[in-house]
Amino acid sequence: MSEKPHVRIWTDGACSGNPGPGGWGAILRFGKHEKELSGGAAQTTNNRMELTACISALEQLNKPCRVTLTTDSQYVSNGIVKGWAKSWRANGWVKRDKSPALNPELWERLLELCELHEVEFIWVRGHAGHPENERCDSLAVRAIRNYTH
Repeated sequence: MSEKPHVRIWTDGACSGNPGPGGWGAILRFGKHEKELSGGAAQTTNNRMELTACISALEQLNKPCRVTLTTDSQYVSNGIVKGWAKSWRANGWVKRDKSPALNPELWERLLELCELHEVEFIWVRGHAGHPENERCDSLAVRAIRNYTH
């Protein structure tokens, strides 16, 4: 068992149109402490918001931690757990089918953060009543409002 502090993180991204205005939300919990984060972009994709939520949450940690990161994004979860992102990076951000990997700068940053911290990714079905996932979704949807007129 790691001596590093254990932080639990939940994340979600959302987009109004894809691409379109987007938002993300994250919850960090360490012991009795909890922090909510959110943000967004005027023109983005859902996958970019999912990645940004994870990155933004992990960037809050000021020392190496053991992290349980729960996401409803199979794109993010599979990209890390199945090793896709590491493979894309090793191949110059080209996928097995020779097409370019999307969002390489975000994947690069997420991989850097996963190398700094011990991150376990857990996938949950979105919009299925998971309390923290629902809160993250609300934060993400609320953040979109800053980019719609």
